[in-house]
Amino acid sequence: MTVWDDLVGQQRVSDQLAAAARDADALVTAAAAGTPPPEASRMTHAWLFTGPPGAGRNQAARAFAAALQCVSPDRALGGSPGCGFCDGCHTALIGTHADVSTIAAVGAMILVRDMRDTVRKSFTAPATGRWQVILVEDAERLNESSANAVLKAVEEPAPRTVWLLCAPSVEDVLPTIRSRCRHLNLSTPSVDAVADLLVRREGIEPDVAAAAARATQGHVDRARRLATDPAARERRAAVLKLPLRVQDVGSALKAAQELVDAAAEDAKQLAEQRDTKESDELKAALGAVQGGRLPRGTAGVVKELEEMQKRRRTRTQRDSLDVALTDLTGFYRDVLALQLGSRVAIANADAEDVLERLARDSSPESTLRRIEAIAACHDALDRNVAPLLAVEAMTMALRAG
Repeated sequence: MTVWDDLVGQQRVSDQLAAAARDADALVTAAAAGTPPPEASRMTHAWLFTGPPGAGRNQAARAFAAALQCVSPDRALGGSPGCGFCDGCHTALIGTHADVSTIAAVGAMILVRDMRDTVRKSFTAPATGRWQVILVEDAERLNESSANAVLKAVEEPAPRTVWLLCAPSVEDVLPTIRSRCRHLNLSTPSVDAVADLLVRREGIEPDVAAAAARATQGHVDRARRLATDPAARERRAAVLKLPLRVQDVGSALKAAQELVDAAAEDAKQLAEQRDTKESDELKAALGAVQGGRLPRGTAGVVKELEEMQKRRRTRTQRDSLDVALTDLTGFYRDVLALQLGSRVAIANADAEDVLERLARDSSPESTLRRIEAIAACHDALDRNVAPLLAVEAMTMALRAG
């Protein structure tokens, strides 16, 4: 097993990154030996990973980070970096390597205060590893100030610093930043490839893995959660019942409220254990005495953590809503495929009776309007419209058709 094994359906990208990792290793080895660096290198200081949701752009970036930190003896003997087992690979993959910093959006945007320490670190030499790696998982969520901070760091990086930026598309990143990056575009993996991964790595039964992969249309993370989490399957089943429930104004508004409440509850459950653990660890690090009293001058640090956790809960709720909207879009896509007689495989085979009923009772034009209403809800949430207002507008439109 290597660090590239979980990049489902991305052989071209894996090959390019493996080649760059070999050249990066040669650069570090030459510098340590005091010999001239190789004349030609496929390694560069900034990379931009793009691709649709579920394609694995973050996984690709993290695998590359692991390969750059690989310290396997086989590598020194001419093997390819990225063994997946050495301390450098292992700690980079699980997120504990001292020289691999990960930045992800906590709230709707990545603020400059979230980037300040990381940008400062990017100008330092690696502490223990071979490279200083900065991985920005949500580069499309950089606001103007944080994007400018990243731009300055990418323009004049330290010799052994590498920036790995991940975003859905190149248009989501400032032109001044993307022009300084090497671009790798990932494609959505096939349903069969995702199902194979779930069977091989998670030990999931083949029929369950195939159903999860088909329902999520090749989205690796969502397929994994759907196959392993009964609560996720229950939430999806509830979402797929919504099209039949929005018959009048009252039922449309009630369905919207339930959808938002379910997303809030999901966010709360995900946050409870994580927030408590973070708070306890911070208080212990600050020297809290018995009874929870903190030393003077540390209350501000705790308050900052609480604000970050609040922003993260809001983001988690939006992400949960986004999953529901994606499921709804897939549902109406299946309806449209049936109406048009398409040979495209139905994603929601477990709801085929409902799909056929809606396909008979409505027109392709009304189905397209419903899909557009879901897309408008996505856009409204991205603009920070109150979730309930955005979802109510959508369910009313689904009713009107």
